[in-house]
Amino acid sequence: QIRGTIFPAPNFNPIMDAQLLGGALQGISCEKDVLIDVLTQRCNSQRLMIAEAYRDMYGRDLITDLKENLSHHFKEVMVGLMYPPASYDAHELWHALKGVDTEEKCLIDILASRSNMEIFQMKEAYLMQYNNDLQQDIDSETSGHFRDTLMNLAQGTRMEGYADPSTAAQDAMILWEACQQKTGEHKNMLQMILCNKSYQQLWMVFQEFQNISGQDIVEAINECYDGYFQELLVAIVLCARDKPSYFAYRLYNAIHDFGFHNKTVIRILISRSEIDLMNIRQRYKERYGKSLFHDIKHFASGHYESALLAICAGDTEDY
Repeated sequence: QIRGTIFPAPNFNPIMDAQLLGGALQGISCEKDVLIDVLTQRCNSQRLMIAEAYRDMYGRDLITDLKENLSHHFKEVMVGLMYPPASYDAHELWHALKGVDTEEKCLIDILASRSNMEIFQMKEAYLMQYNNDLQQDIDSETSGHFRDTLMNLAQGTRMEGYADPSTAAQDAMILWEACQQKTGEHKNMLQMILCNKSYQQLWMVFQEFQNISGQDIVEAINECYDGYFQELLVAIVLCARDKPSYFAYRLYNAIHDFGFHNKTVIRILISRSEIDLMNIRQRYKERYGKSLFHDIKHFASGHYESALLAICAGDTEDY
């Protein structure tokens, strides 16, 4: 059972919420606790209604007011919550592609994990927000087999729900050969299978791969390839197996490996909050022994910490 941490608020009143936010933002000092209480406890569609009520009431744009009154990572969280999911993905991809340095890990996180429908909506949002074509930007800002694989994922042409046991062994054989030969052609075959077969099919293919090679597919990819191409292939495999586990692993790395990679933590918490963040929290605790709640508390501080913890929605035993 897939569960998020943020749900529609009962007895929701967008006009009252807009008034609360207006009061918090218009005062002499910005009341950040009020912003956290309102925005982290409403689902995305409710937040969009609040933004509409806010515009009607004050003749101002809520996102603009949040940007003007807040700063640093706290601002990123509050503003991020105000985007519809597809727009938020588009926003993150745009900054990952058009920033000073391309943020490959952000491209990997988003494109390896989204469904065909999510990819379609994200491409539409990208075009509307930036007047650019996502695939063209990927093409111009990345290179090699990494680019080819991202381009394939960005087509959103993965088969859904379909599985054919009779071809699983054949596909596994192709993957195994691709790990042995490593020619351009083999790399193409590898990414074609990983980007286009259904998750159900890939489960069987990975099982067959283990039977043929005596090795787990992730180990084989790690041994045979390197760089962002390797990271992307592994991400696709992990997402096919269990998305919450993949995001738990990414959060753990973002919190522990690089000090605290704020952007990654914020992006995953916001984008998964209404999908499977509860599952991600469970996997995190099972795999790493400490709760996500505990680790965020340990590394973040102030209103930024409070906002992340509110989205994470910890249980009492997580303190």
